[in-house]
Amino acid sequence: MIYLDNAASTWPKPSEVAEATKAAIVDFGANPGRGGHRLARKAEQTIAETRAKLARLFGVRDPDRFLFCFHTTHATNLAIQGILSTGDHVIISGWEHNAVARPVTWLAQARGVEVSVVEPPESGESGDWLAVIKAAVTNRTKLLITIHGSNVTGEVLPIVDIGHFARERGITYMVDAAQTAGLLPFQLDEWPVDLVAFPGHKGLYGPQGTGGLYVAAGVSLRPLLFGGTGSRSEEVEQPMDWPGGFESGTPNTPGIAGLGAGLDFVLNTGIDQIYQHEMELARLLWEGLKAQEGVRLATEEMPPLPLFSFNLVGLDGQEVAMILDQHYDIAVRAGYHCAALKHRSLGTEAGAIRVSPGYFNTSSEMDAFLRAIAEIRQYLL
Repeated sequence: MIYLDNAASTWPKPSEVAEATKAAIVDFGANPGRGGHRLARKAEQTIAETRAKLARLFGVRDPDRFLFCFHTTHATNLAIQGILSTGDHVIISGWEHNAVARPVTWLAQARGVEVSVVEPPESGESGDWLAVIKAAVTNRTKLLITIHGSNVTGEVLPIVDIGHFARERGITYMVDAAQTAGLLPFQLDEWPVDLVAFPGHKGLYGPQGTGGLYVAAGVSLRPLLFGGTGSRSEEVEQPMDWPGGFESGTPNTPGIAGLGAGLDFVLNTGIDQIYQHEMELARLLWEGLKAQEGVRLATEEMPPLPLFSFNLVGLDGQEVAMILDQHYDIAVRAGYHCAALKHRSLGTEAGAIRVSPGYFNTSSEMDAFLRAIAEIRQYLL
């Protein structure tokens, strides 16, 4: 299988990820923070070590600023529902994934939260983004949310510039880093970003069912889940200890152990090396597709992330993806990519085909994909 769907979930994983996940089940499968015996302590130590690795990768001194979640969607909901109340105003970009668009839409319908969607400027320049955001701000704007990198086109937003604007206006700023965590450098202690939602199973190479939310010091947040935390068990009120009071319930210790191994891979390999390799492969795909007749790329320029979308004129993208899977043993993602807002802004009402090479792909696999597309065009058009 030639796997070109790494924007959805990276595969294969480093072998150490499976080994660490297995060890957490076989060797110390106890409940962390819920007992004083050695197995519980080992589980708790594993979680603490993974938190410390996240802090190292994201440029954060205090590891406790990271809350473990089941995925990015869990993290975005924790932030959005933990901050917004009736009467508040939230601004989101027109690039957002449904992990942001749907929670704010629900809050608008159920809680009376006002939502503004700012459409991306044609130029994509930092100043133009700031202009459209500035125009949407009101005296009730409490939260600003932007994706870091589009999961449809691979374009990147100027989050540091946007963050400075938000700080000046006293607006809490959240970033969805689903496509950039583990691929682009972060220095969150230095950046004006208040919340960052990220997956464990994409650029961090952890298992599915893992992710997290970075919360800067001073950000006030309500828990999304209420229940057992392993502390103050004699009380029925939810403890607001940090981070335990925001991680109620038994954590996914095997997944977090695997995430720790994935972080080791990223830190030891280096995000620069990972990024350069993936971009070289993406450029082979971009230039090869651009040279073929009947290929319509979603953007005019090669994006700064190793993923992009395209269509074959006259062919249904879902059909093309099915042919690639069944006849060429190539996995891609066709459709809306859970990003209806972005597809509306692109005018790709029928969706598109997305390709996203990963670190374990090769240039020969990119050549095989381009040959497959050429053959599909030849026989079906």
